[in-house]
Amino acid sequence: MGVDWGPVVVAVALFILLSPGLMFQVPARTRVAEFGNMCTSGISILIHAILYFCIFTILIVAIGIHIHT
Repeated sequence: MGVDWGPVVVAVALFILLSPGLMFQVPARTRVAEFGNMCTSGISILIHAILYFCIFTILIVAIGIHIHT
């Protein structure tokens, strides 16, 4: 029986893509969204954490992404 790498791959990819300020930041300091500003705030971290949880749950539980080795 192999290991299920699906959740690990999805978690790492989402962590990289949803890091506040790396690709985008919601909410930004002066606008609703800024792209590539490399800054962050507490509310931005909260919003990105909620987005991370929702997308991760949809991909793993609802769609059922599995990668077995």
